Amino acid sequence: MEIRKDPITRSWVLIGDGEYSDIAEPSCPYCPGQESLPLPPILSLPLDGHHGGIRVFPHPRPLYRIEGETERRAEGLYDKMRPVGAHEVIIETPDHHSQLPMRPETEIAPLLEAWALRIADLKKDRRFKYVTVFRNVGELSGQHIRHPHSELTAATFIPRRILYELRASQEYFQMKERCVLCDIARQEELQGVRVVDLSRRYLVICPFASRVPYELWILPRYHNSSFETDLLRHREHLELAGILRRTLARLSHVTDSYHLVLHTSPNTQARADIAGYWTTIEEDYHWHIEILPITEKRSKSYSIKEVYYCSVPPETAAARLKDLPTIPPALPQAKFEFQTSG
Repeated sequence: MEIRKDPITRSWVLIGDGEYSDIAEPSCPYCPGQESLPLPPILSLPLDGHHGGIRVFPHPRPLYRIEGETERRAEGLYDKMRPVGAHEVIIETPDHHSQLPMRPETEIAPLLEAWALRIADLKKDRRFKYVTVFRNVGELSGQHIRHPHSELTAATFIPRRILYELRASQEYFQMKERCVLCDIARQEELQGVRVVDLSRRYLVICPFASRVPYELWILPRYHNSSFETDLLRHREHLELAGILRRTLARLSHVTDSYHLVLHTSPNTQARADIAGYWTTIEEDYHWHIEILPITEKRSKSYSIKEVYYCSVPPETAAARLKDLPTIPPALPQAKFEFQTSG
């Protein structure tokens, strides 16, 4: 496997060695009593006083390898490098059938702690420019590990979507001396039409330019650029756990499949490619969580993949989601049927 750079878009692409196929496991290696893992956990946090509740392991099929240097090199005009980084799987619970919206906040809060601890630890490695957590949930999401889990990756480059955010946030700050996501949060609270949930510290919205139906963002109502620094400093785990659980419970009435991605600041201690490597990032960037649902009835799309078409206006989606129960449906097939426009 190697990483290649597109000279037109400047995005880095992971190139695999061949076709990816699932390995049939006779039993789940992450269930209690069935563990067949060659390595001990990187991190283990108790749940309800029981050890081994949340465990972090190296991913069984990693996209990145932690050993060595990138050895960035040219092939004519093209650039490529070794896939140096980290790829970890965070086992969220011993219960194979426990989905996140079904758990109490006291079990979700330690999961958020694990996310923050692992990100903070990997940011100590100056090779890694970007560390984040994501969850692929459901049959349509490309989920390969069936036990409830999150994944963490640390890369020696910054993904293109994050680069767009960083540059736009910096430009907005230079023009207005304000954080763009702080301004978005204030306007969304004022208008109210796209707000799904609100707590003392957090806001849930369907974003103004939603890319897919029922897209959701969880934003801190206060300014902070770094998820891990924010969580480990202010210790507001339970409040974030509660709003995350309610958000995913509402979404579970719409679809079983989604992508969840944490957007946090890059590693400012990493080796800089340019002088002044995002020196204003603490002022201009704002961490948040993005949730992209995958619905069975695919919305229309253009042939250029990054021109999005969202068949349900975010104002309509927010109103519908706000009215849905914050308890998941009793049966997987018990979905709320929505008519889409367009």
